[in-house]
Amino acid sequence: MDPEAITEMIQQTISDAKVHITDLTGTRDHFSVVVVSSKFEGLLPLKQHRMVNSALAAPLASGEIHALQLKTLTPTEWEDQA
Repeated sequence: MDPEAITEMIQQTISDAKVHITDLTGTRDHFSVVVVSSKFEGLLPLKQHRMVNSALAAPLASGEIHALQLKTLTPTEWEDQA
């Protein structure tokens, strides 16, 4: 799967998302994805991950994305890591 397509799918669901993707194996089916969004404010990590997984439901179900390492952050959390 193309990383740009993953970014677009996430941004269709989470409009302000900043998405950082790493192809972990070079096979375009194992990804590490960091999503930063103000829409994560006040949500538990589980709900944040569900939002992203919902956006990627079709490629996850079809196996087009075989493995997804996911990290979700608010903009403040992102800046605190810098």
